[in-house]
Amino acid sequence: MKDFISFKKLSIFIALGILAVLSFVILWPILSAIIIGLILAYIFYPVYTEVFHIIKEKNISALIIVFLVIFFVLLPLWFLLPYVAKQIFEIYLYAQNLNLFGFLTKIFPSLAQTEFSKDFALSFNNFVTTIVSKILSGASTLLLNLPSFVLKLVVVFFVFFFGMRDAELFRDYVKTLSPFSKPTEKDFAKKFKDITNAVIYGFIVVGILQGILTGIGLFIFRVPNALLLTVLAIFAAIIPVIGAWVIWLPSSIYLLISGKIVLGVGLFIYGALFVSWVDNIVRPYIVSKKTEIPTVIVLIGMIGGLIVFGILGLIIGPLILSYLLLILDAYRKNKFPSLFS
Repeated sequence: MKDFISFKKLSIFIALGILAVLSFVILWPILSAIIIGLILAYIFYPVYTEVFHIIKEKNISALIIVFLVIFFVLLPLWFLLPYVAKQIFEIYLYAQNLNLFGFLTKIFPSLAQTEFSKDFALSFNNFVTTIVSKILSGASTLLLNLPSFVLKLVVVFFVFFFGMRDAELFRDYVKTLSPFSKPTEKDFAKKFKDITNAVIYGFIVVGILQGILTGIGLFIFRVPNALLLTVLAIFAAIIPVIGAWVIWLPSSIYLLISGKIVLGVGLFIYGALFVSWVDNIVRPYIVSKKTEIPTVIVLIGMIGGLIVFGILGLIIGPLILSYLLLILDAYRKNKFPSLFS
């Protein structure tokens, strides 16, 4: 009888394992869409709660947020995409004919005699050409896989809708699966929330805000290919240490070299005053010092995540490393045995 019960338990675990593997195989092609939908739900959940307090109806409140995101985010991106593609192609053609060595020798004539300057100019040209070629290749791949992209987009907004509407049910369900004791569960829930806020709001949302502010400056001071540079500024601002200055500072220098002194100085002042202040004021306001995770962890997580998961890894990478450090910290402080009792 004991052997029969043990066999039944083993069969259940094997069945669960097989179902888990099959479920992962089924979800893998749309896993990125599911994660994006959950991240959107997390970001806009505070807005959803405010709308729900007014309307008192979950479905309508969630639909309003979804339609607002589509109207203010997705549609503008859809219409701007052709212009970004056009500017990428223009920069690709420009990079093909770029003579960085000649430009450097005009400013620093002494460099004309050094082999290093020639090698540097050649390497830089190759780097720019490679990056732009990969962007063009990615854009063409996206167009070829448009039906798959549309289906994933549908999944994103379905998960986004239900992620907001059923957030409390999802939270309660996860709690029932948690192996931790109630005090530990409460403590971990707070720390997980702090870490998630630090990454999503403190780095991603603030980075997007910095990139958009940089883009406004680029348009105001008439920098060429401002739309593409705005997209690059957003990515640069998201990544710690790099920041949006790698876009607005060279752009201001370019304007100065081009003889547009007033525009160049104006962009420099704008970047120093209206873009950089976000790091000094907005980021610390959103993420308090006690919950801010080390910058090196975020940077390593973003780079590793980008390599493994693609663009979505900018969020997933630092979250995974931060959650791991949270568990390791509990083990280091000899709290591990008490986590489950």
